[in-house]
Parts: sequence; structure tokens; C-alpha cells
Amino acid sequence: MKPPNSPRANKIAAVLLIALLDGCSSQPISKNAPSERAYSPTRQAPPERGRTATPDLRPLAEPGNYRASSVSGDYAGYPALGRFIDDISQKHGFHREYLYGLFSQAKRKQWTLDYLAKSDQAMKGKPAKGGWSRYRAQFLDARHIDAGVAFWQKYRSSLQRASREYGVPAEYILGILAVETTFGGFVGNHRVIDALTTLAFDYQRRGEYFRGELENFLVMTRAEGVDPGKPVGSFAGAMGLGQFMPSSFLQWAVDFNGDGRRDLWNPEDAIGSVAHYFAEHGWQAGQPVVSAASGQPAAELETGFDSRYSLDKLTDAGLKPAESCSCDYPLSLLLLRHHDRDEYRLGHPNFYVITRYNHSTHYAMAVHELAQAIKNGYLRTAGGDGLG
Repeated sequence: MKPPNSPRANKIAAVLLIALLDGCSSQPISKNAPSERAYSPTRQAPPERGRTATPDLRPLAEPGNYRASSVSGDYAGYPALGRFIDDISQKHGFHREYLYGLFSQAKRKQWTLDYLAKSDQAMKGKPAKGGWSRYRAQFLDARHIDAGVAFWQKYRSSLQRASREYGVPAEYILGILAVETTFGGFVGNHRVIDALTTLAFDYQRRGEYFRGELENFLVMTRAEGVDPGKPVGSFAGAMGLGQFMPSSFLQWAVDFNGDGRRDLWNPEDAIGSVAHYFAEHGWQAGQPVVSAASGQPAAELETGFDSRYSLDKLTDAGLKPAESCSCDYPLSLLLLRHHDRDEYRLGHPNFYVITRYNHSTHYAMAVHELAQAIKNGYLRTAGGDGLG
């Protein structure tokens, strides 16, 4: 699928990329950024907490016809790649000739490197005026909501089962799939081996993290019997309807349709995997996600998904939940900047769980509001059947 070339599409892609790398930014996005299809790769395992696969020295088949005596092509003569191949050959039992052949096929993605160089210049800071309104408009529209209702109708039984087994409401599973890929409408067009190799060996700032993800990807494809040269995903190596990174796949992907494979491009496996991810990160069934707040803080309070305040502290500062709340746990103070006003909301622990998927207040709020909009749309079409 050809990426759109409009300035609006470029701007959306750039905003989503910055959400992936650094959370929300107050800096404007260049209208001259390279064009890319708008979607939101996950940031499930930030560099400081990257996970690498457990050593596996069993004599497993190495999928794909890859054999060479040395690395040729774009990554010939990369000492760091040579060390990487030596390391995972010893750690996981891969044959060096297999890896030489595979990496001889890897392509260096200059587009990605140029794009990241531009985005890395963005500075963190207080969200810009109107930032939430602009971000929200990308997702809270009829296209996403109607697609969510249709997906719910089609995969109703799988969503029911996921909610029952993991305690995660169907609408929040759908909120993730809507924001990430519009239910598989666009799962990325970059070969994962190209994306991860480029970022592992040509992106210095987070190369260590992406080398870990490249290792995980090779272990994953071998375990699942998948040719590592075939899967496509985001420019950051995220895969499937839920855009899991390889480390997240290894730890949280599930075979939800029971066919013997964990396939994140399969809607049923994606549903179960997102629900499992949330459950393992602490989702509390039946508990709130976001509350409206009334009042204005009398003092300067830090805001964001990772802020923590007791209800008493917020009340003393001039803020309180708009509705009654027992709230005997820390709350996040969320600042949403509209074009004409600032709005404060309170994030509960379940809101923080959503940010484990992508470390951004705007991202988690978009998932939350889409979840509610899709649920309302589904209830309108379901008639007396409700959510059952």
C-alpha cells in the first residue's frame, strides 16, 4: 500500500513517532518530514527495561533458506553485527552460516534513520496548547469507531472470552487495536528484519535496545517456524494488529484460537494477546480508568501519566473528582490542552496500565475515549443483546 503524501498525513505520522520515542512533545512537527502511513507502533519495552530471550540451545530448525560464508550486502563489514552473530550463535545455538545468509539479505532503512534524526531533536516539555485536540482528532472519528463496532460484531465470542479470562473489558482491547492499526487496516510495510537491523546497528541512541529486540525476533521466528525474512511491521519492528515488539511477543502473546501458533496478524490471537498484556501489567477488573476533575489547582503540580498524588493532596490543591470516589490509591494528574482551554482529569491505576503499552498520556487517553465511543456504538447496534 502506497503511503499518502499529503502534509496532514506527514504531520500525523510524525506526531505518532514522537509518541513512540519520547511521549508527548511541545515542539512543532516539520511539514517536510518524510511521508509514512499513519499508525502507532508500540513502545512496550523501553530501552532501560529491554528484555532479551532466555538461551535456548536445542537443535531447532532454522526457517528460511539462508546460508553464506560471510555477510554481504548493506551490512557487510559491520564489526558490531559480527559480534552480535557470535553472541547469539553461542547463546541460542544458531549456525553462523545461517545468520550470515540472513543478514546478507537485510536492507538498511535510510528513511527510518533520517526520520529519527529529525524527531530526536524534539524536546520534552509541557504539552502545547491544543495538543490534545489535535491528537484526539486523529482517532476519535467515524472511521475508527465504525470499524470498532464492526470488529466487535465479527469477533464477539473471542472478545467475550478474553474479557472473561483476563478481566479486561472488550472495549479497551478494541481501543488498542483501533489506535495501533485500525483493526489491521495498516500493520506496517517494513520488513521486520530490515527495521530491527537498521535500528540495532545504525541508530546509536537506542542501538542496545534494538539489538535485544533483534535477538528476540530471531528466537521468536525460529520458535514459531516463521521465515525471519517474511514478516512486515512498523519502522520500529512492531508487529501485527496490536503492534507487539518481539520481546513482548515472547512474553505475552498467546495462541487464543488454539491452532498451535501465536500469530499476531490473526485477529483472535491479537485479541487474546492484548488482553493478556493488560492483565499481566496489573489491570483491575471492574475498576475505573479515568475520572473528570473539577476545580483548578492552586499550586503548580506536576502532571502526566507517571505523576502520583493522594486524593487528599489533590483536594488540598483545589482539585477533586467530579463524582464520588473512594480512591484509596495514588492518582495521576492529567493535563489535556484544548485549543481554547485546559482540562484536568484523574488517572486511576488502570489508566497507568494502558500507558505500559505506549508511554504517553495522549495515547492512553485516546484509547480510553475510543473504547467508550466504540462501546456506545456497539450498544446502539446490539439492541437488547447488550454486551453479552
